[in-house]
Amino acid sequence: MGSPVRVLAEATPDTRDRYVDLLRVASLGAVVLGHWMMAAVTPDGVGNLLAVVPALQPLTWLLQVMPVFFFVGGFAHALSYRSLLRKRPEGSTDSVYAAFLRARLQRLLRPTMVFVLVWGVAALLIQLLGGGGGLTGVTLRLVTQPLWFIGIYLAMVAFTPPLLRLHERYGWGAFAGLAGAAAAVDVLRFAAGVPYVEFLNFAFVWLAVHQLGFLRADGRLGAGPALSALRRPALLAGGGLITAVALVAFGPYPLSMVGMPGEKVSNMAPPTLALLCHGLWLVGAVELLRAPAARLLARPRAWRTVVAANGVAMTAFLWHLTAMLGVYGAMLALDVPLPEPATAAWWAQTPLRLAVAAALTAVLVAAFRTFERPAPTAAVQGHGPLAALGATLTLLGVLGLSMVGFAGLLEGRTALLIAIPVSAPAAVAMTLCGWLLVERAGRGRGRGQRP
Repeated sequence: MGSPVRVLAEATPDTRDRYVDLLRVASLGAVVLGHWMMAAVTPDGVGNLLAVVPALQPLTWLLQVMPVFFFVGGFAHALSYRSLLRKRPEGSTDSVYAAFLRARLQRLLRPTMVFVLVWGVAALLIQLLGGGGGLTGVTLRLVTQPLWFIGIYLAMVAFTPPLLRLHERYGWGAFAGLAGAAAAVDVLRFAAGVPYVEFLNFAFVWLAVHQLGFLRADGRLGAGPALSALRRPALLAGGGLITAVALVAFGPYPLSMVGMPGEKVSNMAPPTLALLCHGLWLVGAVELLRAPAARLLARPRAWRTVVAANGVAMTAFLWHLTAMLGVYGAMLALDVPLPEPATAAWWAQTPLRLAVAAALTAVLVAAFRTFERPAPTAAVQGHGPLAALGATLTLLGVLGLSMVGFAGLLEGRTALLIAIPVSAPAAVAMTLCGWLLVERAGRGRGRGQRP
């Protein structure tokens, strides 16, 4: 008998779209590498390399690949929800919504809950023992920031059923409606000065990208003969890139596609129309690479690598900042010199820092990877309203924790979440309760089903 990865890889059906799995791994890997590269740590604190060297900001047009991950999510969510609908017992009126949420969120929330609980206990112990200053305090604040991605992705899963129905009725029109709403928000924000309206684009921008995944699931991004199949992705990539360049050149949008410290306008928080156009060009570009990538993934070794990486991708994403900041903490503790960011000595030290961060991430993955393995999902029905409540609580908790972090636990530090102050303990409680509700709702058996 071979290894579990080899067995899983060899059991992959010919109908599986292997390129989607590659995109999922590659996009998360690019985010991890980008975070490691952007960190400019000195004894005085943590900065951003892109702020130190603004000439590097155009690289974010390649490395800001979160739109690709959300695009892939739309594709997977459409297939998953339709599969559950087909499995619903004939004549049953029960909703499959709860089962869908549980099935899609298990590999997302189980490792996230472990990450939150481990770091929560560690933060409490550190601060009870009088720690929490210097790089340790910065770490307690920063390690939760990537959780914003978990929150947005959770919202996409929760909105999949109604948005999929809109897609099935209107097709490209549903995407155009979301994109138009994103554009209208920016007009109200920048031209009319309407306060707080920009936060609506957390939904409109990311859900528009997610909607492109539905189109791909139906073969509407590149269907047809070879040349015809390339035409639409090329138009998407070219149109998105040209529009994004024009918006940055002539509009109020910054060059960087990631958030920069101290900037008045960010393309990321909240997302802007420029980021949506950036997402369009990335989606078009990766679709143009589909055919050569498919040939590569037909090779057993390449596909086994993707299967292995997919099995630990979320765990690695959750712990990669812990590993990076741990490397810098060890350097400071051992009095290893930290050169000024972007100097020749700093660049010369970079490969070693990245290698050690990767090794430490691998150790953390080995310790926590078991929580990424999904539990069996026998039920295809459940309690929809309870699942919706759980998803809402988890979404608010995760987003709140990404904003407040674990620093200042004993001082009652808070951050504003939709104009409401939220503390880390409150955010953890909402996250945990919401996850338990999703699990409970998704395990329910539909009426008339035998145990």
